[in-house]
Amino acid sequence: MKKIIILGATGSIGKIALDIARKFPQKLHVIGLQAHTQADTLLTLQKEFPHATLALTGASHPNQHLLQGQDALCRLIQNTHADLVLNAIAGASGLHASLYTLEKGIDLALANKESIVMAGEYLKKIAEKNGAKILPVDSEHSALFYLMKSPLAVDEYIITASGGAFRGKKVTDLHQVTAQEAMKHPTWRMGAKISIDSATLANKGLEVIEAWKLFDIPIDKINVLQHPQSLVHALIRTQDGALHAYISETYMELPIQNALLDPELALASCSFLDLVDKTLSFTAIDHETFPMVNLAYQACRQGDPYPIIYNASNEEAVALFQAGKIPFLAISRIVESALSQLYPHPFNPLILADIWQADRWSREFSSNYYKENHTC
Repeated sequence: MKKIIILGATGSIGKIALDIARKFPQKLHVIGLQAHTQADTLLTLQKEFPHATLALTGASHPNQHLLQGQDALCRLIQNTHADLVLNAIAGASGLHASLYTLEKGIDLALANKESIVMAGEYLKKIAEKNGAKILPVDSEHSALFYLMKSPLAVDEYIITASGGAFRGKKVTDLHQVTAQEAMKHPTWRMGAKISIDSATLANKGLEVIEAWKLFDIPIDKINVLQHPQSLVHALIRTQDGALHAYISETYMELPIQNALLDPELALASCSFLDLVDKTLSFTAIDHETFPMVNLAYQACRQGDPYPIIYNASNEEAVALFQAGKIPFLAISRIVESALSQLYPHPFNPLILADIWQADRWSREFSSNYYKENHTC
């Protein structure tokens, strides 16, 4: 039986992971659960998973059975002797959990793409040193993970984008849109930040960077297609020109289950997709309206630390947009301006202090850029 910790247990990924644990009680044993602020939900879950140690990392609570404080996450991972940690924490803060996990030689099921975007080289080095695996949970990277098991030589790697809340819109349609409108994703039900990233296509930009770093794919071999049905999650084009697709329902159960049960495969409730009467359509990305994908390619070509700058400046810009301080279209302008700067410090991707310094510099630049340009 595999002992697992679920970080972000009260979020959308965490809830699906718990359902999978319920489905496979003979295969998965939940021994740890983390939430940022939802202590009552954690305590309710412990009644169902009584062997789970609980960690609350973003609030205080009078219950003494909850691990709390700045080191709660580290203590949860270090003291529970898990076989696998699912990291579904949102944003750059999830990097700490990825580091703790791999340093302990524990396999990491990674839904926190920022970990790889910020510190892919560092995490892969730690994983190799400690004999741990990094298993992708994003549907696109999970699909690539299985497609790449083919021994055939590959010329192109394609990930798909649903198009987000503003699919089909033009620049002139987006001047006055609100955060609430940006969060109305037509296909997926996700948290606020990732939904806004889907609306700008920054999420797809982050996935391009993640694929580049996680799988060591040449950046010019990665392509993105808009696919509104969200049934084809990734494709590879082999050297004979043929396309090989990974197709499944638009639900995260399958990639999460595959990561939790790895290397075993089992039927998921969403696994069997009947293609009868289904329509699959693909279009090119409208880069004029949604420049965040091209900016991600730019960050990769500029090299480190620019993927970190892309991620951090985007996080700061999205927070400003959510607060009503900047318009939607200013998000990409802030990121573009950050990427245009000459990074002023030495940088080594294998030095953790350099990674966090680049992250801080990017956030400070983005904040100052907003102050100097007001509504951008």
